[in-house]
Amino acid sequence: MSRTSTEATELFNGPHKVSATEECIGPMRLTQEPIQVLLVFAKEDAQSDAFWWACDRAGFRCNIARTPESAVECFLDKSHEIVVIDGRHSRYFEAESVCRMIRATKPSEHTVILAVTPQTPSEQEEPSVLPLLCAGFSRRYTENSSVSACYNELLQIQHGEVRSQFKLRACNSVFTALDHCQEGVEITSEDHVIQYVNPAFEKMMGYNKGELIGKELTELPKSDKNRADLLDSINICIKKGKEWQGIYYARKKSGDSIQQHVKITPVIGQGGKIRHFVSIKRPHGDNNKQVHTINRDGENSQSESNSLRHRDRRKESLDARSISSRGSDAPSLQNRRYSSVARIHSMTIEAPITKVINIINAAQESSPVSVAEALDRVLDILRTTELYSPQLASKEDDPHTNDLVGGLMNDGLRRLSGNEYVFSKSTFPNMSQSQLSIPVTLNDVPPVIAELLDDEDQWEFNILELEAATCKRPLTYLGLKIFAGFGVCEFLNCSETVLRSWLQVIEANYHSSNTYHNSTHAADVLHATAYFLRKERVKGSLDQLDEVAALIAATVHDVDHPGRTNSFLCNAGSELAILYNDTAVLESHHAALAFQLTVRDGKNNIFKNMDRTQFRTLRQAIIDMVLATEMTRHFEHVNKFANSINKPMAAIEGSSSNSEGSDCEEPASVRNSPENRLLIKRMMIKCADVANPCRPLELCIEWAGRISEEYFAQTDEEKRLGLPVVMPVFDRNTCSVPKSQMSFIDYFITDMFDAWDAFASLPGLMEHLAENYRYWKGLDDMKCKSLRPPP
Repeated sequence: MSRTSTEATELFNGPHKVSATEECIGPMRLTQEPIQVLLVFAKEDAQSDAFWWACDRAGFRCNIARTPESAVECFLDKSHEIVVIDGRHSRYFEAESVCRMIRATKPSEHTVILAVTPQTPSEQEEPSVLPLLCAGFSRRYTENSSVSACYNELLQIQHGEVRSQFKLRACNSVFTALDHCQEGVEITSEDHVIQYVNPAFEKMMGYNKGELIGKELTELPKSDKNRADLLDSINICIKKGKEWQGIYYARKKSGDSIQQHVKITPVIGQGGKIRHFVSIKRPHGDNNKQVHTINRDGENSQSESNSLRHRDRRKESLDARSISSRGSDAPSLQNRRYSSVARIHSMTIEAPITKVINIINAAQESSPVSVAEALDRVLDILRTTELYSPQLASKEDDPHTNDLVGGLMNDGLRRLSGNEYVFSKSTFPNMSQSQLSIPVTLNDVPPVIAELLDDEDQWEFNILELEAATCKRPLTYLGLKIFAGFGVCEFLNCSETVLRSWLQVIEANYHSSNTYHNSTHAADVLHATAYFLRKERVKGSLDQLDEVAALIAATVHDVDHPGRTNSFLCNAGSELAILYNDTAVLESHHAALAFQLTVRDGKNNIFKNMDRTQFRTLRQAIIDMVLATEMTRHFEHVNKFANSINKPMAAIEGSSSNSEGSDCEEPASVRNSPENRLLIKRMMIKCADVANPCRPLELCIEWAGRISEEYFAQTDEEKRLGLPVVMPVFDRNTCSVPKSQMSFIDYFITDMFDAWDAFASLPGLMEHLAENYRYWKGLDDMKCKSLRPPP
């Protein structure tokens, strides 16, 4: 049988059309249409024919695609259960790339993707399947053009992964029903560890599921309104595999008791043993009545129902005494454990946010409906993990701000599906000591460079002139000058020769090919940090160890930066992203590499003569400051600084102005606490790192051009590799640089520098910031997208 060579054509709809597959999940009977298979083969050959005829024999519907583009298009149209990709010939397409493209689509979540690989010669070692799994493949099929072999492979997939995925899809509907039913549902393991509660249960009991899942029922408070032996009766019944139902008092989070009608059903699982207990609960309306509870044996048990107050339960399904006996002394052990838990719960170990939520929950009990609803919205906000990240308007309203936030604050993936990683070797260059030029002493600095360095204590210092004069090695020269001014060598007890060597090693590991994240940027941040350290209030808040840590952190804070954002590295599945679990990838790498480069050679080790304890303190301070430059916690750092430093100092200074005496002693005590010194150092390096909009206009324009070019290059590479484009507005053909700069200033810079200026007093910087913003707005008003107005 010959087949058409069109890009993506349905080849077979099953001449012996099979009946739909039926599956039973408990009482549910589900019907599935014949399985659809997509074959992605650039050329027709014996292997593709074999899979085609295998689909024919199995009664599967089959499509074939010749290119990656048509494969994705066909997959989106049909949502195939099985995709077979030819990975034998890379000259036509990369199988891993095609797999990632398909995995990037929503329907692929439940798809099995099979890689066809060439046979391995007997003298060679079997290749690892891990790269294929990491690219998104489910299985590997070694080349075999036997129709029977292909048929058997497809049947194994059908009865294995496809059937499992079919059941999982069906389970989603079951949990959707649970989430929307009005009865409270709680599912525990055989050891009474809570594994699921539905929204109705959360509402009834006043807890959110995050407070319950993973906890044992014995850890939750019980109501004292139940009959003493009721829990034992329940436990004995359900341990026999019998269903129990009746009336039970539970304790809500607020402390109130609620009378419930409860049904507890044991669920038999693997090995014929009880694996779960399902409890269904609803408030019981009968009050001040004697109620009878009936279990499956027909036994009657009485419980007294006093007043119906309202909610909370936790331990109701069982008592600590009745868990399972593991020997004659089990009850006493359980009692001891329960009393220990009770003592723990009586201690004040709640987190502050938990206390706030508990206070609000308690306030809701006696509040009018409108107030209670408003408090519900407050609780929803407080329960999020991103308390410091503002929520933006729609993407269409301000794409520049949205893209900047996405590119700078999303530490992980702009996720496509589950397995779209591109695994690649890190290509970050590291220069060896032998590649470095001979160090110079501060006294041997060429006159032109020395003259430029005379102005390094001024904010208007032109780092770009130093870059040109030093042949793109400004960090070493500026570092020698600044470190000498702050007595760093004396503090570290190291020679100037070691310091010079260290500075050169660090600078050599910055990428001169980067337009922005190169050693000039590091020198610029070092200059800003030194400038801030000389401000009176900053200097009065920090000790010399803090100053040295800040200068070193500024020097190394972007070492070995690849010119790509964290989001890019995570989406590309780089080795660094894998190493640091997609979390603060670059910042973790900068800090770690800085110490690796420092300690690997005694000629560069500026720390080798330090006391061990002092070195540990210095190291932690440096690491903390480098990690603070990561943008995902930007608003957290700024808000903590404003609330812990600015506001208390403003209040103290306000009260001091009305009285005579120690005007500066109390503010100094606020600034000099270890916690607040930490906040000051973080804020200082953050401001130094992004101080470009506060530089004189010409410097601001140059830096804006450099960072834009780096983002343009990243966008180009993302498109070329088929990765998610994390900042789409930074397309070199359409981007408005003025708009991007205005968004950056509005969203990240203004509030941060307002807070920093209030502390450090930086009127000159704020004037530059206002002037630069007017410049960018003027260009934007002219509809100009470039760095400068047209001639």
